[in-house]
Amino acid sequence: MILTELLHHRVEDAYHAAEGLFALVDEDKLSWKPATGSNWMTAAQLLKHMTDACGAAMKGFVTGEWGPPPGDQEDTLPAAEKLPAVKSVEEARRALAADKRLALEMIAKAGETHLTQETVAAPWDPTPRLLGYQLNAMIDHLISHKAQLFYYLKLQGKPVHTGHLWGM
Repeated sequence: MILTELLHHRVEDAYHAAEGLFALVDEDKLSWKPATGSNWMTAAQLLKHMTDACGAAMKGFVTGEWGPPPGDQEDTLPAAEKLPAVKSVEEARRALAADKRLALEMIAKAGETHLTQETVAAPWDPTPRLLGYQLNAMIDHLISHKAQLFYYLKLQGKPVHTGHLWGM
């Protein structure tokens, strides 16, 4: 049970930190996005993306049920302005909690044997990899966007520090 425990702990840590950052988002900043550059998600789009960045993708790897791609383009990543958004921070917090439950459920459903012996490919990358690797990559996906939210908050002038980033 080494890999299932490792993935379980990584999920707990990543979602705990994300939950803390979600709590710092102001309702009136949901339409905020960085002023320079292009193709940025708004804070509301980032929160929405984080609520299905891990558990929902894990479900795809474990069950083969991927659901519709985000936005309306096929075979490419949609432009940020086409991504769905949450309507409130509370909606995002509930969806994040549901995605965490789904992530933990998918780790348990896969089990140690499948995680370490079954190979699966992602819709965005046809390279088959161990199921455990793919689930771990989805945790990394959430962690990457958690860091993005951290910097969104920092750029908005919120007094966040490294402890917020790591859920301390």
